[in-house]
Amino acid sequence: MPTTWSRSPEEFHKIYIANTDAFYRIGSSSLAEELDKFVTQCALGLWSRAGGVTQRHVDMANQIYSKNRPRPQWLLWTLTSSVCESEVFLPPVFYWDLAESDAKRGTESSRTFIRMLTNILLYLAATDDDVTYAEAEYITECTDKLTAICDTSGVRKSREALNPLDYVTSGEPSFAEKHGLQTQSADKEEKTVQTKAEEQPKPSLEELMEQLDSLVGLDEVKKDVKSLVNLMKVRKLRQENGLPVPPMSLHMVFMGNPGTGKTTVARLISGLYAAIGVLSKGQLVEVDRSGLVAGYVGQTALKTQEVIKSALGGVLFIDEAYSLSSGGENDFGREAIETILKAMEDHRDDLIVIVAGYSGPMGDFLSSNPGLESRFNKYFHFPDYTGEQLMAIFSAQCEKNGYKLTEESEKAARELFDRLYAERNENFGNGRDVRNRFEDMIVRQSNRVAAMENPGKDDLMAVLPEDLKEE
Repeated sequence: MPTTWSRSPEEFHKIYIANTDAFYRIGSSSLAEELDKFVTQCALGLWSRAGGVTQRHVDMANQIYSKNRPRPQWLLWTLTSSVCESEVFLPPVFYWDLAESDAKRGTESSRTFIRMLTNILLYLAATDDDVTYAEAEYITECTDKLTAICDTSGVRKSREALNPLDYVTSGEPSFAEKHGLQTQSADKEEKTVQTKAEEQPKPSLEELMEQLDSLVGLDEVKKDVKSLVNLMKVRKLRQENGLPVPPMSLHMVFMGNPGTGKTTVARLISGLYAAIGVLSKGQLVEVDRSGLVAGYVGQTALKTQEVIKSALGGVLFIDEAYSLSSGGENDFGREAIETILKAMEDHRDDLIVIVAGYSGPMGDFLSSNPGLESRFNKYFHFPDYTGEQLMAIFSAQCEKNGYKLTEESEKAARELFDRLYAERNENFGNGRDVRNRFEDMIVRQSNRVAAMENPGKDDLMAVLPEDLKEE
């Protein structure tokens, strides 16, 4: 399989400048030259672990230069001959000076430098969309040696650190398996739980359709989901019979207020598409901005790629997706958007992306990037639940959890939810408000029953009007 390159050398230069700009300005004018030379040596050591230098690596090496410095002109043969000299990592002299200065002044520029170097090397390792264990081990070796200098110099501990091994994307055996190391018991338990979950039988198409039909309200959404399922079933049949099928985007936009069932419907769609063979696994990976965007230049793409990797074969559900485009031109959220757009194209046959959020902001989000509007052509509107529908959700929760409404409490509940719907504002939580009212009811009912001398089963189940009163 040919190597794919997700970023251009010119884009890497922007990443390099953004990461190093603060460092060559805190020392002498010669620091920039020393810094560039040091990072180049690290890059050579990294590529030696990756199997050697290619012309692409030469192009990347020629982008390692600071502001106001001439661009280097490496040739393939000169860069290749330099690899042998760079396999052993040696901390630069200026870093020792930086660590000693931190120890005297109580600052932590040297530890911040470690994070920035890790960013740069991880970016270089991931330029072919695959961070191997060998590459991650080399980066870890670099960071460990630099950290040892900080510890020796007495620099205070950093508040935040990066572990290169967390960013491995290769399909090789895990680091622990490769080296015969014992994993933590928590890791074993997590793997056991994951294995058991994978062994559980997946619900059938009929069972998932019944779950869809049982949802309160959402009549138009249900109708649209069923139409999509029918469409995809026929497409699969046409493919199996050698008939042409027109290309189409499977990605979707869910618009509506919180608590209207968007996540629930997304989970059902992932299962339905898996049941008819459109998706290979059918899992739902739910994420928001915090799960995609990192705090440093270059790390957002890696973080987003890991999320995408976990969603392959299923649905990636991005809640409040508009937050990715609301931070301005230099916000890292835009890097997440570009990474997602690329994955939507590269994995269009086994990944569905659903973006969700309030109707107004979602419109602004889709118009923020030309690629977004072209990849989403299925829009679902999730209306607010009416008072009657809120009551139906509440009654279902009571029945499921063994509570019975008296005639008087049922009337009080209907009046409560009719009022909630009539007086709703932009903070209206729909199903979430129902859940909150249900939990409040449980607390009041428990306090009332606990004061009884010998409550029976009926007392434990009964919900009275006073259990629903708001304090």
